[in-house]
Amino acid sequence: MSKVFMKGNEAIAEAAVRAGCRFFAGYPITPQNEIPEYLSWRLPEVGGVFVQGESEVASVNMVYGAASSGCRAMTSSSGPGISLKSEGISYLASTKLPAVVVNISRGGPGLGSIQPAQMDYLQATKAMGHGGFRVMVFAPSTLQEAVDLTYNAWEYAERDRNPVLILMDGCLGAIMELVELPEFKQVDREGTKHWDLNRREGEHRKARLLTPYYPEAMLENENITRGQLYEKWEENDVKVEEFMLDDAEYVIVAYGISARVSREAVFRLREEGFKVGMIRPITLYPFPKKSLQNLNYDLVKGIIDIELAIPAQMRDDIALEVKDRAPVYTYGHSGGILLDDESTYNAIKKIVTGGAE
Repeated sequence: MSKVFMKGNEAIAEAAVRAGCRFFAGYPITPQNEIPEYLSWRLPEVGGVFVQGESEVASVNMVYGAASSGCRAMTSSSGPGISLKSEGISYLASTKLPAVVVNISRGGPGLGSIQPAQMDYLQATKAMGHGGFRVMVFAPSTLQEAVDLTYNAWEYAERDRNPVLILMDGCLGAIMELVELPEFKQVDREGTKHWDLNRREGEHRKARLLTPYYPEAMLENENITRGQLYEKWEENDVKVEEFMLDDAEYVIVAYGISARVSREAVFRLREEGFKVGMIRPITLYPFPKKSLQNLNYDLVKGIIDIELAIPAQMRDDIALEVKDRAPVYTYGHSGGILLDDESTYNAIKKIVTGGAE
């Protein structure tokens, strides 16, 4: 397949179309605006529907309705907008409806900054909405990976009957790279999925009920089933890149744009004789616990968490698996101040040479 030079947000949008997404509802917010703008003309070309809702709340509930018909549906936003969509995402999870949500993240809290950041890690992995449900969270670090993860997101969503989140920082949303676009998926049309409410013409079958409400005893059983699903994710669906770990004395943990910058630092430090490796979570939930658990702590002298977030949000998940077997250091920026190669390299080198507390 030929490669196309695309902006990150637009690459995600095209991947969604090729995955069979035929409904999108959303509301403008920087830095994700190219996704709805692209889909506003692209979806009608393939027989799909684009709606700019009057709000984020309206948009996510339109996705709820579209998903209940069996249509592959999606919405996108950034931090404040995702907060507004959180009730609807919880309802999607409760009703067991598959959908894909994209967060092109910005600074925070509050209105924060329209500049790129990684301030939504806790929201994505711990509290996408009320009620204690979970979603799979994918965090690409290249545009090709963003295309591939988006393209396959509905397979997970429909397998589990649960929303899936793509979390990508505003840097990756704005940059342009060559991507290889996949073929169009042949997706069963509405009326053929075992949860949807559509019927084919002339079809007779028992009524189906989709509901976010359960009596108390039934709700507990539903939550037990959800807990078993999340355990299966941890067993079977963790995605992680492990990089130069065999002899590593210091291990960087980073995702998204932070991982790209950190990788360059690893190469430079290796050339200087420093034994540095990296763990890059691709699924933020389920978190790659075993990658940290299985490190040789007789050799590893420190873990370095690199994030576009202050205070670092992934640190607690890292520390939980390290279990005090090595110190956990953090470095990053916030508020729209980006990581750069030189300062990140210098910060990591300061740690590995013993200059950081």
